[in-house]
Amino acid sequence: MTLSALWKKEPKLFGNYDAEQFPLLIKIIDAKSDLSIQVHPDDDYAAREENGSLGKMECWYIIDCPEDAVLVVGHNARTKEELEDMVQSGKWDELIRRVPIKKGDFIQIDPGTVHAITAGCLILETQQNSDITYRLYDYGRKVDGKPRELHIKKSLDVIQVPAKSAEDSVMGTLDLPKNQMNQLISCQYYNVYKLVVSGECTISNDERFLNMSVLEGKGLIDGVSIRKGDHFIIPANYGEVRIEGELVIIASSAN
Repeated sequence: MTLSALWKKEPKLFGNYDAEQFPLLIKIIDAKSDLSIQVHPDDDYAAREENGSLGKMECWYIIDCPEDAVLVVGHNARTKEELEDMVQSGKWDELIRRVPIKKGDFIQIDPGTVHAITAGCLILETQQNSDITYRLYDYGRKVDGKPRELHIKKSLDVIQVPAKSAEDSVMGTLDLPKNQMNQLISCQYYNVYKLVVSGECTISNDERFLNMSVLEGKGLIDGVSIRKGDHFIIPANYGEVRIEGELVIIASSAN
């Protein structure tokens, strides 16, 4: 049975969450080359310009990356006029903000944030269930001999100016306490947590269902074997959960 079918057939497992479709998308992105530089709209803009669609808020957890890796997060324009001038003039090196990252970093990408994943980065992405994306720049690459479609006007409409500071964009998580749920973000659409299990611990899931992604290690959850690469859901109102082993888990719940 697919998750979509289970969502409709067994709503109690999800706390009778009020939505037609599963509210989050959780992806593993393995970037073999630099991905296009893009931006997402918020709900209001998407509803108005994209036939009632939702906008898109997302966040990234860095599973692995090269030693000197950077991601595109934000831009350097100080005003909307400067932003438009830099885009229309192709001043991409001046405009785009590249932020150093390392394994274990966490980045929240709000609507209106210019962003891109770079080659060699392996990322867990948690996002609002929407695929509305505006491509701002694609390094001049072509498909079937033609440049890929860009969405310049809509990108300029939704890009936030000024961008959030680089210091506020990236959060390190390697020194968080073990054997407890450490909240990385709580926003309008989701909560994201990091759980590092060493030995054993007990967590309580009294309300929301929890999406769980095992990024490292192996162990047991209530006696059931889990290991790196497993993804599963703890139902709403499940109660206490006992986890044993040596594990790194990213968990999320929908708001």
